[in-house]
Amino acid sequence: MAVRPRIPETAEGIQDEITVEQYDRMLRRLRDRGFMETKSLIASGVCQGEALEVGPGPGYLGLEWLRLTEGTHLTGVEISPAMIELAQRNADEYGLRGRVQYVLGDAQQMPFDDHRFDAVFTNGSLHEWGDPALVLGEIHRVLRRGGRFFVSDLRRDMLAPVRWLLWWSTRPREIRPGLITSIDAAYTRPELEALLERTPLRGARVKTNPLGVEIVGQAS
Repeated sequence: MAVRPRIPETAEGIQDEITVEQYDRMLRRLRDRGFMETKSLIASGVCQGEALEVGPGPGYLGLEWLRLTEGTHLTGVEISPAMIELAQRNADEYGLRGRVQYVLGDAQQMPFDDHRFDAVFTNGSLHEWGDPALVLGEIHRVLRRGGRFFVSDLRRDMLAPVRWLLWWSTRPREIRPGLITSIDAAYTRPELEALLERTPLRGARVKTNPLGVEIVGQAS
């Protein structure tokens, strides 16, 4: 099956307040239906210590992770001030503001010291990175030796019926055009395997499911 050429999406995140609120409604609905990737995240070994979430958006994945783990702390690095404001409100709703902080910054040049975090994870931001090899290198830099990483996103080569079902089930409907541009900007497994060869994340494994891809491993 021929795969459509990748069409890059914005590298500036979601900035306007209307789209931010629509995105929040979509992710809150997914959370309420049990479709967050929290179980996969924890199963990958990201389950303790101090973690960094890249591009947390409204914050639901990280907040669910905090809720299901003990003695953990989370920092989120986010390029959109509007998303940070929303994530902070959501952290208040969870009662977890004492265990999480959100920092304005670009994942291509993270404002953190070397080897600071026990784990780094992200969902749904990979396709927006202007230079993904650079961001993956930054993930390696801020991880402690043996620290775990989990990077998940949509896959551009999902089957047409899966793509249609995802589009049809997405709410609110106003967010559907953004879903399509995100799919068109996403990567395939072979593309990611080639990309990882240009990063220091040795031993990373790329896994697929009908909707997406996961990059998992430990920093050497």
